[in-house]
Amino acid sequence: MKWDGISEFVYVAELESFTKAAAKLAISTAQVSRQVTALEERLNTKLLYRTTRKVSLTEEGRVFYQHCRSILDGLDAAEQAVSNLQSKPQGRINLTAPVTYGEQQLLPLVNDFMVQYSDIEVTAFLSNQKIDLIEGGYDLAIRIGKLSDSTMMAKKLSHRTNFVCAAPTYFKKYGRPKTLDELSQYSCLLGTLDYWHFKEEDTERNIRVSGKIRYNSGYSLVDAALKGLGIVQLPDYYVQKHLVTGRLMTVLDEYREQEEGIWAIYPHNRHLSPKIRLLVDYLAEHLA
Repeated sequence: MKWDGISEFVYVAELESFTKAAAKLAISTAQVSRQVTALEERLNTKLLYRTTRKVSLTEEGRVFYQHCRSILDGLDAAEQAVSNLQSKPQGRINLTAPVTYGEQQLLPLVNDFMVQYSDIEVTAFLSNQKIDLIEGGYDLAIRIGKLSDSTMMAKKLSHRTNFVCAAPTYFKKYGRPKTLDELSQYSCLLGTLDYWHFKEEDTERNIRVSGKIRYNSGYSLVDAALKGLGIVQLPDYYVQKHLVTGRLMTVLDEYREQEEGIWAIYPHNRHLSPKIRLLVDYLAEHLA
């Protein structure tokens, strides 16, 4: 209620007319009069002298007008600032993403994006843990695989494929598994999970594997595989170049699971600002 009548009072004071103020605000003269009268009653102060020919400010009215004019000027400035943000993306973006994917794929693109949009600031926190966006104050998260949180909006940016592979020297020494059940006979290079994902006759299967090595580093597992220490299952961005050169060879290709989605997610109830939308569209274009 503190805002009621403020605009009406300021325009009446500046135009010295209830009729002109009403035209400026595109409302009726009677409504302007009611709002100003209610404002005076609320303040218990007479703000305007009214005659049939002229409207002028009282002493109290002049003091009140100066403060109200400053308030409306500040509101106009605030609206203009938001408008500028809409037309020229700027400000901070807080995002989170998985560690390796963020380092190797995402953040180099974010750097390219910032070359084009120098008024945008980015803070990125890389973690393989699923972070609560609302609690952590994040505008955006990059997630890989199936999405389980229905409270978030999502846009698919790209996809990845998991490959099971090993060095040719390992296969030459120990042979190649031909079925999923045969994996138990081989030394597998483990990450954080004890099982690998496959698809058999349109059915998803998680196969428990074992081995002498367990690292929470994909690149360390790649190094172990290249040195013939076992079989590994890793996403394409870890092993693709080694598959191309022949330093690694795939196995069990017929059981390879479908591609996993790579998603940008953001809170369902949060307006997607221009700078966030711009970054998401940029990532979708270049990761695709």
